[in-house]
Amino acid sequence: MVKAVVGANWGDEGKGKITDMLAQEADIIVRFQGGANAGHTIVNDYGKFALHTLPSGVFYNHTTSVIGNGVALNIPVFFKEYNEVIERGVPAPKIMISDRAQIVMPYHILFDQYEEERLGGKSFGSTKSGIAPFYSDKYAKIGFQVNELFHDDALKEKVERVVATKNVLLEHLYHKPLLDPDEIYAELMKYKEMVAPYVGDVSLFLWNAIKDGKQILLEGQLGSLKDPDHGIYPMVTSSSTLAAYGAIGAGIPPYEIKQVITVCKAYSSAVGAGAFVSEIFGEEADELRRRGGDGGEYGATTGRPRRMGWFDCVASKYGCRMQGTTDVAFTVLDVLGYLDEIPVCTGYEIDGKVTTEFPTTGLLEKAKPVLEVLPGWKTDIRGIKNYEDLPENCRKYVEFVEKQIGFPITMISNGPGRNDIIYRNK
Repeated sequence: MVKAVVGANWGDEGKGKITDMLAQEADIIVRFQGGANAGHTIVNDYGKFALHTLPSGVFYNHTTSVIGNGVALNIPVFFKEYNEVIERGVPAPKIMISDRAQIVMPYHILFDQYEEERLGGKSFGSTKSGIAPFYSDKYAKIGFQVNELFHDDALKEKVERVVATKNVLLEHLYHKPLLDPDEIYAELMKYKEMVAPYVGDVSLFLWNAIKDGKQILLEGQLGSLKDPDHGIYPMVTSSSTLAAYGAIGAGIPPYEIKQVITVCKAYSSAVGAGAFVSEIFGEEADELRRRGGDGGEYGATTGRPRRMGWFDCVASKYGCRMQGTTDVAFTVLDVLGYLDEIPVCTGYEIDGKVTTEFPTTGLLEKAKPVLEVLPGWKTDIRGIKNYEDLPENCRKYVEFVEKQIGFPITMISNGPGRNDIIYRNK
């Protein structure tokens, strides 16, 4: 059976923890899109980890961790992470890398930095991990698939051809040093050595695993609102963040995805630029940021303070709908225990009219939040295992959100640890 774990919002919803938890039952965990531009923070018996490329199931020795063809694979970053995990006492994970995955080239990172620099105040808030230039090249058909590393002559010729076009931009648009094709080729030969033991036909491997009745977990990065088609374009990422893309980015039939667990935070947070209707500022935001997550709300990749806001029912309802949600995992509920009252964004006022449907970016920029205030529960809920044992106002908050978004909340996370979870039967 195939399950997908994806985000409902801007990313940072707590997917790493949910994947790590569900991986106990899984045989295979697949990263199907994105690159090292976002991270998953995981707290388990080995300690606290920020993973960027490794699938979140690497902490179990019964699982195989797979890099799907949809991933932007930064090979040095991947192996640095792999080695760090082992150095901290985790048994060497079983890894498989798709021969069709594409490689983040050294110059992708440079172009990402140069373009943000050139745009100045109009930049996209990129993490400068090379993701947009990588996907631009992929769709312009001048990217490099992992399998190309093993065809020397063709590779050399292609490097020279691609570098020639890059150097035109470097010279005339960015006024930066030119690339040397021999250096790039030498770097790729190092990459080849690193990945060679792990490369395989992932879609065939997964096809056989499905036929054998194996449990497969697809792990997404970021969330619905960062999707290039359905998100807050252009302040989005460059690969699809939706569960539907899991079929493409892993190479499996779409009808095999039987369960879509969409992760929602009990409040909102976002890294990067773009419209964020329920955003809060000043001391109110600082307080929530300090208490949030495990050790505060700071990006797992950038360390940037996350932008904070109240729970946004409009964005979350839309985000869950776009994911094809079967189950909502509601995270960091414990963080809200300090509040007397908890505002929730239930609608957007745009040009004097209130809507509960998520609009396109131009209208989103004008939206003002319509807030409903719920009573807080003023107590620590960590350690509680049964839904019925939660304070009444806490249950009311969960049920209010569930009614507003229209999707069942079946898991509630009430702490950072792997076992801080309440299962709720619907």
